[in-house]
Amino acid sequence: MIPEEAGKLLWESALQGLYYPYALQGRLTMDEAYRVQLAVLERQRAAGEAQAGWKIGLTADAVRKHYRSGSPVHGYLLGSGGVASGHAFDAAAATAPSLETELCFTLDKDLHGPGVTEAQVLDAIGAVAPAFEIIERRGDMAADLPLGVADNVSQWAYVLGRPVRPYPKAVDLGAVRMELFRNGQAAAGGVGREVIDHPVRSLVWLANRLAAFGYWLAAGQIVLTGSFNKPLPAAPGDRWEARFTGLGAAACTVACSFA
Repeated sequence: MIPEEAGKLLWESALQGLYYPYALQGRLTMDEAYRVQLAVLERQRAAGEAQAGWKIGLTADAVRKHYRSGSPVHGYLLGSGGVASGHAFDAAAATAPSLETELCFTLDKDLHGPGVTEAQVLDAIGAVAPAFEIIERRGDMAADLPLGVADNVSQWAYVLGRPVRPYPKAVDLGAVRMELFRNGQAAAGGVGREVIDHPVRSLVWLANRLAAFGYWLAAGQIVLTGSFNKPLPAAPGDRWEARFTGLGAAACTVACSFA
């Protein structure tokens, strides 16, 4: 199936609240999946949506093994999906929402692949912020990873804490520690190097991967670089807070709740 046609089908199905349409199940290669994803992005933009940036998923070996993938995956972020720390979500508005804690990087310079290096990424980063990504369980991504990628890697919304700017270029991102609390009780935690790929190297991968489809990382865009925790289901009444240490501030926090 031509990516533009598949993108039209995915787009029209989503408008009806239908996901993972049968006509696409088991039909896409990974390359086709990205082209379908980006075709839907262009439909979003044509409908008046603004693209805020990108997300990187499958950023841990254990997660890649679960999905039988040899590499990370990427999706896009829309401006309408972003909210500030402290936001209260309507849990009923999402399909089986789950929460992930992430670092969000803001770019101050364009990064055009191929051939982007770690030094270029470090020079381009302007800020880093604690973040949540809220994902939806719209289908069985483990059973059909290409269709999950076409469906924008389960992206639904994201929550941004106060950014650290200028970006502390000397920070050891591998040593950043995250502590996640649900209703005041510890729910998850971890040190960067133990749970996710190095975010700068993930940004290098993304910049060079996007080049294959004629896209790039643009100044002003944000990028979520992978979850410190496995997705945790979010239910009505949940209050979440994540604390990050080691980013050049006493503590960076991000919070949200579900009603």
